[in-house]
Order: sequence, then structure tokens, then C-alpha cells
Amino acid sequence: MHRRLVTRACLVALPLLLGCRLQQVPPSRADSARRAASDSSAGAVPVTTRHFLGLRTAIYRVPDLDAAKAWYAEATGVTPYFDEPYYVGFNIGGFELGLMPEEGPVTRGTSGVAYWGVTNADSAHARLLELGATPHEPIEDHGVRIGAVKDPYGNVLGIVEHPTFKVEP
Repeated sequence: MHRRLVTRACLVALPLLLGCRLQQVPPSRADSARRAASDSSAGAVPVTTRHFLGLRTAIYRVPDLDAAKAWYAEATGVTPYFDEPYYVGFNIGGFELGLMPEEGPVTRGTSGVAYWGVTNADSAHARLLELGATPHEPIEDHGVRIGAVKDPYGNVLGIVEHPTFKVEP
């Protein structure tokens, strides 16, 4: 019960805490019987043996939060659902795009890239460049069309056109 409350608190406070890491662990046999009885209650958090559930949040650090908020609103066609001086959150197709202010000079190391689904990779890539992004990876066809740009703040923004990909609950 305590772990469930902590997990719910982390999910609710994620934009505030951002350092909270969720780990789903398969229940022990003793816990399974108790959980089965209590999971029928409203708001129960399901436990699964799948450790990765899919992309949930991509967070980009930016030196000017207001400018980045305007740029991403224009680029995505979505207005933020959460807008505070420490975090701006966009719900893009059920996934979170978060912007956080960068403290000090903006530096970028080698890191992973979040690829956002688009209906047409070529037109999305061209539009992002028109809005002030710079080329990073040209659109290539590998069975899916994929590429990336750098936003005006130095973050790599990946795009992927994957016509057969379906989001599963």
C-alpha cells in the first residue's frame, strides 16, 4: 500500500519533482493475492511485468522558457497544459513534451534522441527548418522515414513517420 501511494505521488508530482524514478517490479506471490482483491477499487495503479511501457516524456532544457514555449507551440500546434516558471508541459498525442529552464550556459553532450511521430517526415522536417531549427539528421528511409533537427536552443528533436506503428494501452 505504501509503495502504491508513493508511486501515485510521484506520478502526480512528476513535473514538480522530475528526479523521481518509477520502477515497476513484478509482485511477489503473497502480494498478488492482496493486490487482486484491492485492484478492483477505482484508481488502482496496475502492476505489470513489462518494465518499459513506451515514451511518456521528453524534456528539453532551454535558456529562454518563454521563447521556447512560443516556438514549440508554433511548431507543434499545441498550447501548453502546464505553464510555470520552472516547467512548461505540452500534451502531444498523449505524450509529454516538457521544457525546463537551463541554469547557466547551455551545453549539450551526447545523449539519446526522442523521436516524435509525424504523418509526413519530409514536410515536418521542412517546417521545423522554416521555424528556425537547424539540420541535424536528414530524412532517411529505413522502412520508416526518420530524421532530426536541432531546435533553436540546441536540443535534438527527432521525427519519425512510421505508418504501421500503433500506440497500445
